[in-house]
Amino acid sequence: VFPSLAQAQASVANEVYRELGQPSVFLFCPTEYCSSLCSPSLSQSCYLLTIGQELLPGIGVIWTGPKVVSRELSAALLEEVEGVLRRRPVIWDNLYANDYDCRRVFLGPYTGRAPGLVPRLHGLLLNPNCELQANFIPIHTLGSWFRSELGSCAHPDHAGMETAAALGDSQGPLEGSYSPQEALELALRDWVAEINRQASGPGR
Repeated sequence: VFPSLAQAQASVANEVYRELGQPSVFLFCPTEYCSSLCSPSLSQSCYLLTIGQELLPGIGVIWTGPKVVSRELSAALLEEVEGVLRRRPVIWDNLYANDYDCRRVFLGPYTGRAPGLVPRLHGLLLNPNCELQANFIPIHTLGSWFRSELGSCAHPDHAGMETAAALGDSQGPLEGSYSPQEALELALRDWVAEINRQASGPGR
């Protein structure tokens, strides 16, 4: 029925999106969801170019970066992805993911993400460690990174300004000066306080 996989996927996704009344959040994960999976390359992928052309503009497209688990994300890459997909990507960040290797637990700070990425993103999802308690530092430092990004945005959108206002009374710098080491130290301080709070609770 369809001349290509991309056209089939876009057609089905568009139909479901319309049937659901075009919700404000509707995400599509392409078969080629990172640079290393693109054939022959990101900018020359017939599959992604078709997805970008055929998929309705209100549908968000998930992207993991250069690789499935990307150590770094750059504004230049996101700009290239946006050009191909005709929309800013939703980053599905696998930096902390360990569902593929249960021996791996990442307790370090959110790092390797260049400053100034937020204006290039339609959203960001963090794929965490499978072990719940191991995600305190990842999520805490992601919050510090996002806070720093909001402070460095020259023209934040309305939602961004509301978020920045809501964060205004919390600890940590608002300006675009994210330091993974400082974020880690803040997270460790708060984690120790949380552990002590739980330890002193009834029945602990």
